[in-house]
Amino acid sequence: MRGGSCSARRYARWELLEPVLEAQRRLVPGEPPPATAACRTLLYTPSMTVTPRRLADELFGLQRALKFAVARALGADEDQLLMQIQTLPERTELLIVDEADRLKFPTLEQLRDEYDRRGFGLVLIGMPGLERRLARYAQFYSRVGFVHQFRTLSADGMRLILAQKWGQLGLTLAPDDVTDAEAIGAILRITGGNFRLVQRLFSQIERILEINSLRAITPDVVDAARQSLVIGTV
Repeated sequence: MRGGSCSARRYARWELLEPVLEAQRRLVPGEPPPATAACRTLLYTPSMTVTPRRLADELFGLQRALKFAVARALGADEDQLLMQIQTLPERTELLIVDEADRLKFPTLEQLRDEYDRRGFGLVLIGMPGLERRLARYAQFYSRVGFVHQFRTLSADGMRLILAQKWGQLGLTLAPDDVTDAEAIGAILRITGGNFRLVQRLFSQIERILEINSLRAITPDVVDAARQSLVIGTV
């Protein structure tokens, strides 16, 4: 998961909210955590083949689910809520769209219409260059307030991230160990401190370790992970 996605999930409290919305969708009984009552942000990741109609339906479903979850967390009776769902107040104040590069012009126009009619704030997360592509669509681009690009990680930042990544795989990073040092060097050469590439690379490293029942990240493992990626503009 890249930097923007991590920030979005944390801001939206998605680790808390997503299971609540999923449980509602599957009609799993149980009360949402009280903290759900304060949630006002939705995180949406479109599919590669999303259409304007599907985008509209999925956003409507997410917004409906959020206001239902908030009402339940505030103590409203669930049976009454089901009868009064249409009259519940809207709760979505911000919509964050991850992987916004997937949106073609028709779906961008649908998103613009949703933004104009629904009155929520809107954040798009995508690859560098997304701004230039949006600039070709005057009506949408006129709504863009500002653009922020995540910078490459510093040396200290990379050391911290790599230590966390080793730990997530149940390993301990030992920079003085020859194998770990060589693996670190390979990762730095491949990613150049780009957080997105670090995340993508480690998703492949984890897969290779699991498939081969390995318990160490070696330069060969890193190289095999690199070959599994299609690395272009980041």
